[in-house]
Amino acid sequence: MVIYFALISRDALRLVQLKQTGKITESRPTPAPAATPTAPSPLQTTAGPSYPRPMIPPVSTPGQPSAVGTFTEIPASNIRRVIAKRLTESKSTVPHAYATADCDLGAVLKVRQDLVKDDIKVSVNDFIIKAAAVTLKQMPDVNVTWDGEGPKQLPFIDISVAVATDKGLLTPIIKDAAAKGIQEIADSVKALSKKARDGKLLPEEYQGGSFSISNLGMFGIDEFTAVINPPQACILAVGRFRPVLKLTEDEEGNAKLQQRQLITVTMSSDSRVVDDELATRFLKSFKANLENPIRLA
Repeated sequence: MVIYFALISRDALRLVQLKQTGKITESRPTPAPAATPTAPSPLQTTAGPSYPRPMIPPVSTPGQPSAVGTFTEIPASNIRRVIAKRLTESKSTVPHAYATADCDLGAVLKVRQDLVKDDIKVSVNDFIIKAAAVTLKQMPDVNVTWDGEGPKQLPFIDISVAVATDKGLLTPIIKDAAAKGIQEIADSVKALSKKARDGKLLPEEYQGGSFSISNLGMFGIDEFTAVINPPQACILAVGRFRPVLKLTEDEEGNAKLQQRQLITVTMSSDSRVVDDELATRFLKSFKANLENPIRLA
């Protein structure tokens, strides 16, 4: 133990003497090199928009609809401005309520085929117009308008029929529709529709009306809802007629599947004038009249 301690003491003393004479320098820890900033990896880069956002509002540049931050301005016709104004007012001020019913067109299609044999061409929509007019005559409480202060019952039954044109949707009027026959209604619709598409309707031929019908069945639409045309209280939206299999019973009470041709109609009504109960009764009567075209004679 003594020898070991002597060696240790001697070595320590020697180190002190070397330091004092400058023959050995004190070692200091070498500082670590400063970290060099590296570019972030693609995975660390925050995903941004693939195109720069415009710092100013987009500029209208007709003819360049694909340019970034631009659009093509489409001039609005006076008719479209009026339509937009009326539809906006209707949806924002008229409390719309909706009721839907399915109607069987079997009897109507049979009558229509019989008329074709006599070279009388009428459409399903002509029967719908007639059925609506007859139902309005039976239920005058629905043949009303709202003038801003209260309901007004109308002494006439004029059906507005929606017609799509290049300038917008127009509604020529079938005057006194309840008193007209199916063929007379068909002739009126054809004549007025042509005038509407040619831009030759007179104001009295499209202004007014007591009830509107919009039919999109020819475009393959099953059902839809339409916006009321103020001051009218109701509009009937008509879908396409389609084959549907229904379970029925024969004369002996045996169950069988039978194909029916059905259409779906949806009535939008102004709840201030035509409440849900009245709208339901109207659709029930309309359905009965349409499914029994003998009532429309």
